[in-house]
Amino acid sequence: MKKIKYNIERIEKTRQSGAMTWDITGWCFFDLRAPGGLVLRRGGQEIEAQIKWRERGDVRLAYEDLPEHERVGFTVTASVPAGSDAPLELFVKEPLSLATGEGDASGEVRLWTSKENRAAKRIEEELRRLYHKLKNLRARAVQRDYHTWQRRFALSSDDLEKQQTTVFAYAPKVSILVPTYRTPEEFLREMIASVQAQSYRNWELILADASGDDSVAKVALHVAEADERVRYVRLENNAGIAENTNEALRAATGELIGLLDHDDLLTPDAVYEMVRAFNEDSETDAAYSDEDKVRMDGKEFFEPHFKPDFSPVMLRSDNYICHFFVVRRELIDALGGERGEFNGSQDYDLILRVTEKARRVAHIHRVLYHWRMHKDSTAANPESKMYAFDAGKRAIQAQLDRLGVKGTVEHTEHLGFYRVDYAVETEPKVSILIPNKDQAGVLRRCLESLRSITAYQNYEILVIENNSTEPETFAYYEMLKADPKVRVVTWTGKGFNYSSLNNFGAAQTDGEYILLLNNDTEIITPDWLTRMVGSCMQPGTAAVGAKLFYPNDTNQHAGVIIGLGGIAGHMCVKQPRNFVGYFARAKVMQDLSAVTAACMLVRRSVFEELGGLNEKNLAVAFNDVDLCLRIRKAGWRIVMDPNVQLYHHESISRGDDLAPAQRERFERECDYMYRTWKKELADGDPFYSPYFSLVAGQDFQLKWG
Repeated sequence: MKKIKYNIERIEKTRQSGAMTWDITGWCFFDLRAPGGLVLRRGGQEIEAQIKWRERGDVRLAYEDLPEHERVGFTVTASVPAGSDAPLELFVKEPLSLATGEGDASGEVRLWTSKENRAAKRIEEELRRLYHKLKNLRARAVQRDYHTWQRRFALSSDDLEKQQTTVFAYAPKVSILVPTYRTPEEFLREMIASVQAQSYRNWELILADASGDDSVAKVALHVAEADERVRYVRLENNAGIAENTNEALRAATGELIGLLDHDDLLTPDAVYEMVRAFNEDSETDAAYSDEDKVRMDGKEFFEPHFKPDFSPVMLRSDNYICHFFVVRRELIDALGGERGEFNGSQDYDLILRVTEKARRVAHIHRVLYHWRMHKDSTAANPESKMYAFDAGKRAIQAQLDRLGVKGTVEHTEHLGFYRVDYAVETEPKVSILIPNKDQAGVLRRCLESLRSITAYQNYEILVIENNSTEPETFAYYEMLKADPKVRVVTWTGKGFNYSSLNNFGAAQTDGEYILLLNNDTEIITPDWLTRMVGSCMQPGTAAVGAKLFYPNDTNQHAGVIIGLGGIAGHMCVKQPRNFVGYFARAKVMQDLSAVTAACMLVRRSVFEELGGLNEKNLAVAFNDVDLCLRIRKAGWRIVMDPNVQLYHHESISRGDDLAPAQRERFERECDYMYRTWKKELADGDPFYSPYFSLVAGQDFQLKWG
């Protein structure tokens, strides 16, 4: 018997009108060859079933010798009368003789029977328990890594002494505002001590106390007697955290204002690093830092948040800036301080308003803030402060309204993260460019999904024919003539030059937006194009990318990180489809340095201004990254929207960059990227922390060098 490899991935049952519909999904092959067919039987009798075969790029990755043309993935759908105890059985036919290539299928192998459901369920539950056990073990390992990493990169006493003697050209007083309310004495003392330990000395701590008793006063007044920089303000009424913070602001005398919660901690270099940031660029009006969390006892630090540089798009999805946030006094005064109607997310609202007006928002790549985590904290128990998340939603909506941006804000399944739906009141024309060589079935799947699923209607499709030879391809082109939205044009160049193909296609279209789309993609979400256009229409945005999945529902693309794997790499690759990612980076809209052209929407004006894709130097690889970097250099924004979702049956028609015939070309393109973007590669991706590894497949993991 031939050697068989297979996997039944999903079995779904749906009861309707006395019948049971079964959907069985999986893959199978014999000795690196596709099966001869599938048969579904019930009680030994063959029953009618709809069987679809498809390519499985993920299986080919696992079994590298499996030929590209072998379609080994399948979906079996059958409707059978309910009530019978006879089991369903799925059999696979072996392929033709490997030795002679002749004869009928030589036999069958049973892949699945419905009798095994209970056993399979027990196995699945056991695997799930094992998965969570391994996940917890990995989490503990990561935590140990952070402890070790902290010790390795911690400031020494000599470092702090040097900071104390540093003389800045601009040495402002920094007023740290802390509204208090019956703060536990231990937490209060630790917070105050963390401020007093600052290496930069020109600060004041304003404690605005609305406790209504002496619980805070007895500690604060005692400390203030010994240190005049600590100032206590008793509030007659508890007007809410926003107004209490404003009372502290009115009492402050500093040029810079910092926000600190009453039970959290600053690192000894926090204020020093902030002042240094304001000295490095005189246009800096606001600055924020990385942060982590600290246990109740103040002894264990965990869950570090190494943040991206300023990302206004991500800020509308998540208050990732949070702590430690410092602003020029004149700006915060001009904005009227914090607003009580956003209590619970009052800082979020302030950050949104400040960053709208700030000339420059600086990000300090250091953990300067320890966020204490306890049972009532939103950090530990999100549902304990649902009002705060509702206030955050309203703060984002208020920004949209303030800026005249038409759109709505929704909670996501992960509390504290939001989704903005930008309104597209008039549908500007989108020109969809799809290069194609043969693979008529692949192109058909792409176009059928696009035409049947897409809600957006003002688009044209340009199929760019590239040296096809198969009669089936040209027959399909003839069929496409019946659709007024679709045209086929012929590129007369030689070989495969993705950049030239798309530049050629763009020149023959007139849409206000150009969508670069691979022929091996398949649309999932009906609003995909509406969302892309809505984002790309926003001021300052020139390109929008999508979330792409392999056919086995693992991530293929959630954005591109510059430097990952050498030049650029996709983040969150091969993670499960519902993978949240590092601080939800796989789930939220965000600014990025680049996205893949497998599905990328670009403003035509910007595309043409920059000369399109680089067909001279980047025929195949990195042309999308190069275009994105040029877009960013020209001052435009690149956005990734994870709510725009497609399958990507990756690179079916163009081959492997590392195959011998392609290697020389690939190395030339790599060399071009290294030479052209030397500074950007050296500086690192602004949306990816320098503390993270650049080894392919290790994105968002701590590096040690």
